[in-house]
Amino acid sequence: MKSATPVPAAFESASLSVDGPVSAWCVSGAKRGFDFVLAGAMLTALAPAMLLIALLVRLSSRGPVLFRQRRVGQGGEVFWLLKFRTMAYQPLDPGLAVTRSGDSRITMVGRWLRKSKLDELPQLVNVISGDMSLVGPRPDVPEYYQLLDSACREVLRLRPGLTGAASIQFRNEEELLAQVPPAELVSFYTGTLLPRKVRTDLAYARRASLFTDLGILFRTAGAIFDRELPAEQRAA
Repeated sequence: MKSATPVPAAFESASLSVDGPVSAWCVSGAKRGFDFVLAGAMLTALAPAMLLIALLVRLSSRGPVLFRQRRVGQGGEVFWLLKFRTMAYQPLDPGLAVTRSGDSRITMVGRWLRKSKLDELPQLVNVISGDMSLVGPRPDVPEYYQLLDSACREVLRLRPGLTGAASIQFRNEEELLAQVPPAELVSFYTGTLLPRKVRTDLAYARRASLFTDLGILFRTAGAIFDRELPAEQRAA
């Protein structure tokens, strides 16, 4: 008999409830204004670094600098999410939307960009345009949302984010997925990981405020820096 997929330790805690309304902050004009101002300032400050990254992507492998993918946003609206391209260009067969550590499609520059999360910087444009927020649930592809139950699809009431509660809790997602057999990758993601991420983000959204969003942004920056440190320094 085929053995069941081992469940990483991150999933061993009890299920999170998705019941209850989201906070007023999540759907307020104040949150939208905060996103617009801060994303604009970040885009201006980071423009030189983004130009350098674009040059590295262009010189390191064939294909466009930016990767575009259709993702589901607030209210079920589909939009084009932007990233710096981190994989070999395959216009006819891009492969799975789920990526695991060690994926052969990832380029040398792409590995560094994904580890540092710098590939996500073009999404500041998505934030300014209103498709995304700085803090919220990470958007996913339409075919994966269709597999969620109605309770989990409540996450579509929220504007998707550059980072969020689930982004921090599951910041080692690609390493977690590397534990899953390739043939079970999509089923594990859609049946276990994605619902867990959605419940985490909905639980956060019920108590979200300007101050908790600022906390998420600082924790995200800290998590990125922590990943870059050697293991012995992280343990010190």
